[in-house]
This record gives sequence, structure tokens and C-alpha cells, in this order.
Amino acid sequence: MSEPSPSATPLLARLLDLLADDAPAEDLGAVTSEARAAGVPAAELAEVERAAATALRIRGALRQHRRRELQLTALFDTAGDLAAFRDLDDVLKAIVRRARMLLGTDTAYLTLPDEEAGDTYMRVTDGSVSVLFQRLRLELGEGLGGLVAQTASPYATPDYRTDERFRHTRNINAGVLDEGLVAILGVPLLLGSSRGGTGKVIGVLFAADRAARVFSPDEVALLCSLAAHAAIAIDTARALDDTRTALAELAGANAELAEANAAVRAHSAAMRRAEEAHDRLTDLVLRGGDVKDVAGSVAGLLDSPLTIHDPGGRPLAAVRPDGSGFAADSMDAGWLAGTAEESRHGARAVHRDGRWICAVLAGQELLASLVLHRPDRLDDSDRRLFERAAVVTGLLLLLRRTVAETENRIRGELISDLLGDPERDPAGLAERGRRLGIDLDRPHVLLVAEAEARERLGGAAMRYLFGGDIHGVSAEHAGTVVLLIDCDGGGTTARDAARAAAAQLGHLVQTPVTVAGTGPARGARELAAAYAEAARCLRAMRVLGREGEGACVDELGFLGVVLGNAKDVDGFVTAVLGPLLRYDERRGTHLVRTLRAYFGAGGSLIRAKDELHVHVNTVVQRLDRIQVLLGRDWNEPDRALELQLALRLHLLSGGRDH
Repeated sequence: MSEPSPSATPLLARLLDLLADDAPAEDLGAVTSEARAAGVPAAELAEVERAAATALRIRGALRQHRRRELQLTALFDTAGDLAAFRDLDDVLKAIVRRARMLLGTDTAYLTLPDEEAGDTYMRVTDGSVSVLFQRLRLELGEGLGGLVAQTASPYATPDYRTDERFRHTRNINAGVLDEGLVAILGVPLLLGSSRGGTGKVIGVLFAADRAARVFSPDEVALLCSLAAHAAIAIDTARALDDTRTALAELAGANAELAEANAAVRAHSAAMRRAEEAHDRLTDLVLRGGDVKDVAGSVAGLLDSPLTIHDPGGRPLAAVRPDGSGFAADSMDAGWLAGTAEESRHGARAVHRDGRWICAVLAGQELLASLVLHRPDRLDDSDRRLFERAAVVTGLLLLLRRTVAETENRIRGELISDLLGDPERDPAGLAERGRRLGIDLDRPHVLLVAEAEARERLGGAAMRYLFGGDIHGVSAEHAGTVVLLIDCDGGGTTARDAARAAAAQLGHLVQTPVTVAGTGPARGARELAAAYAEAARCLRAMRVLGREGEGACVDELGFLGVVLGNAKDVDGFVTAVLGPLLRYDERRGTHLVRTLRAYFGAGGSLIRAKDELHVHVNTVVQRLDRIQVLLGRDWNEPDRALELQLALRLHLLSGGRDH
């Protein structure tokens, strides 16, 4: 007897063990080679290859999640460290050291303007080995740092020496060459606002490598967030230096000593209050708080109601000064976006219509807006407290979004597998779903969305699910985006979900988004069938010219099935009803409307004349004219069915009856 073929089961178990042990990618890939060498049958070998590919994707996603989590944790630690330092030199060294650590670069450095000399000088470096580079001075506007300071925007270059965007000079090129730097990222340290409306640049923070490197948007946003903390810490350290200087000067001014001491005490009290508030917010973040906790703390400290809104105006949190929540209305998205843009450009909170608004940013991206419902003015210390709350809120939203996006990607792979081959292993798919927090046996509404801006639609779908109270998951599949939404006990209908998704996704993508919905459905087979039905509905909507809308299968009825693969609705309607349409257009008659009423009345002249509000003889005369135009067989079963279908298509596609 021949020996049985080797089984793939031990190899699949090996993959799980390697994934649990965080083994190198080479070890995961070696399992496939081992399967081939062992002579595993072709069908099971394909299963091993697919499992190895999935394990590699999961390993990559988990590693990316861990890396982002470590970066954000380090950023939170940085906020606490900077709040603890009081000496300006200590603050600057901590900023540069932490920037190098967060981005993992060869070196990091910080330049500050010299007001007296009228140039910029290298203030602090970390990881530098060149004395020439450490003593470098730059005229205003020179090099990458000059462009960052002039535009108040971050800039990055993968190879500084060949980048023509910057003004190269001999001394800068010599210093960069001596240090051996190639890739450089620079972000501005912004504080307050100037008369021009942009934030005042008080310095530039750099991270650089000695090899070519492309800095990702996440790395730029991370360094911008550190720069925001750094600007506040530098301002605080300078304020403390000013306070110490003022105290030293006041020691010899006996005549004004009492008044000056009172001013210093008030200033010191305000500084302590601001520092305590910052420490409180930082501690809240490190203890795992959320945006509602931040809103509650700030509302209590400033003794005013506070709401947090997403970029579309929807409320994320609403808290009174006593800590109680309340139902906040959505704000006008256009007004909120304009005010948040003013706050972003000015790098500070703005006062409009009896409210204080501060943009919550990640680099240049608007994550949310803090709205303090307070008609009177804020003093400088309270305003800074409010602006610091926006920075902390941004860190929380970034962390929450990073976690949500990672989870959604992993869950999205389950949805793609479910839609691609539901018959392969329904029980296994259900078990995978339970491990990922998706109960496929619960009723779900399934939405299929498409837009011309396909590359932006996937990210918009994740933000749509992440930013609201919707429990669901999204995945890109077959050129569309599929959303699986939990029905929450039956309260969500396919029609309502499709319309809401079309409106919100269109707003996020800034282009029309067409959404077809179906369900509720449960289980792998039902959900796969629901996807096929929704895809046909989407094709029917496209044929009917209903792009940018949301609809469900039930709205289209049997036409949704008929039109799922249709190509030319207008041509069909014109071919069947053309003589009647042209006659009505020329003479202002109502033959198309009469024919629809006649068929709708089941061929009854009495019911048709009641529907049309005309005499029965008028109906007879119109039907005679229809017979002349269409031929004697117009009321035969086959021809009548064709006419009724054309009439329904004409109505659904927005055709007019004269």
C-alpha cells in the first residue's frame, strides 16, 4: 500500500505558533517551502500558501500598530517630561533628544533666531559629530530651515544636496556635507499669531538621516505634534525666566514693591494653574481617558460648557461645568470649518458668536474642533489652557483612529474572504469573526459604495464608521467599498443606512458617492448573497442615472434584478414608447400617462378614467390614438409586458408625463 499524503494541518498550526511568537517573516515564508518539500497535495498546498500570506499581512499590521502605539506613548511621556523642566536649556535638550528617539533618525537638532544678529543659529544638537555643523549660522531664508520659517509649514527632502526647492549656500552645504546628512525633515515651532494671521515661528525642529529616506505623513505629523508641545514648553520656560528676571529687578524697587509683588503672585498663580491643568490632562491621557474625559476636565476648569465636534459638525462630546453630559446639536459644517481654518492658520483659539473655537490638528489635518460656550473673553492663561486641551485631544483622537484603522484592516480581510468564497468554510469564517468582535450570526445591513475618487473612498468609509455611533466594519472589494453594519436590534434599515452613508461619504470624499443597501442578513452564505444583490442594485442605479444617491433593493423592485446587467435603458424606453413620447411632446397630450393608468387599473376603463379624472369616452379616444401609433397588437400579453416595463423605467429614470 502507498503511504498517505502528508497533511497540511501541522503546517497551519506551525503558522499560528510562529505568528504568536512574533517570528521573522522568513520563518513564516519557510513553512510554504516545507509544505512543497513534504509533498503536500496541491489543494492543501494552496491553502498553506494562502494562510502564510495572511499570516504575513497580520504580522505586518500588528507590527505597525505596535510601532504607532510606542510612538504615541513616547509622545505622551514627552509631554510629561517637558512640563517638569523649568530651565530653558533642559527643555531644548529634551526636545531634540526625544525627536531623534521618536523618529529613529541619526541626528536631530533645533535652530532659534538671533534677534540681535538678525540670523539663525544652531542652538542644540543630538547625535551630531561635526563641530562645523554644530557651530553653523544661517541667514534668514537660507536652506530648508529658512523655507520652513518663512512658510510656517513642515518640509522634508529625501536628498538635501540635490533638492532645488531650497536656497543653498556655501556654508550650509559645507556643514551638511561635513555631518554627512542626506534626508532632512524640518517642522516649525509655532506660538501665538502675528498681524498677518499666521503663527509666530520661534524656531525650527529637525530630524535627519545620513542616508536617503522618505519621511511618511505619519512621521511628519508626529514631529509636528512634538513641535506643538515643544513650543508651549519653550514659551513656559521663557515665561519663568521672565518671572525670575522680574523678581530680581523688583528686589531693588522699594517704592513699587507691593504692587509688583502682587503682579508676580498673580502671574505665578496663573502659571501654576496652567501647569497643574496641563499635568492633569497629561495624566488623564496616560490613564487611558477619552475625549469626553478631556471635555469634562476643561469644562470644569474654565467653568463653561464645552463640546467637541468632528470636521462635519457632528458632536463627539458635550459636557457642562459640573461634569454632566447634555445632548448637543450638530453645528453648521461650513461655519465650523471656516472658524477652525482661522484657528489653524493663527495657531490659537478664536472667539466667534459667543463661543471660543480651537482647531484640533494632526500636522495640517483637521481632526476636530473644541467649542467653549462662553461669551466673555479668556485671559491668556485660560486661553493657553484651552489650546493645550486641543493638543491633548488631538493625541487621543490619533491614538483612537490608529487603533480603529488597524482593527478595521484586520476585520476587512475577514469580509473580503467571506465575500470571495463563503462556501469554503462558513463555520471557520464565523469563528474568525467572533475572535475579531464581529458576530456574523447577528443581523447586518450590507452596503456597497462606489465613487469616481476610488482611492479616497476606503479611507472615508473608515472615518465614517470611526467618527459616529455606527457599529460596523468596511473593506475594499472588487473595485467598491463594502460596509457591514450591525442592525442594533433591528433599528437600522437598508434604505436609511444607504441614504445616510451616501450623504456622509459624499461629504468626506467631496464627490458624489453611490450606495446600494440590502439586508438584514446573517451568516456567511446570506451575507455573500446579500452582497451579490446589493452589487446588482448598484449596477441598476448606475443604469438609471441615480449616481450620488442611496437606495435599497426593495425600492427598485423587480427592476433591480432586470437592470442589474442592463446596458441601455434610454434606448429601450425610446424604442418602445418613442411614438407616444414624441406625440405628447408635439401636441401636449397625455398618452403616456393614460397608458400607465390603463395598465395600473388592470385594463378597467372605469378605474382608469377615475385615476385620470376624465370622461370614459376620453380614455377610449386616447387608447384608439395609442393603437394607431403603436399598432393593433399593443395590448397583446407579450407587447403589454414590454410596454409596462418601459413605462416603469421611464418613471424611475425621472421621465415626465405631459
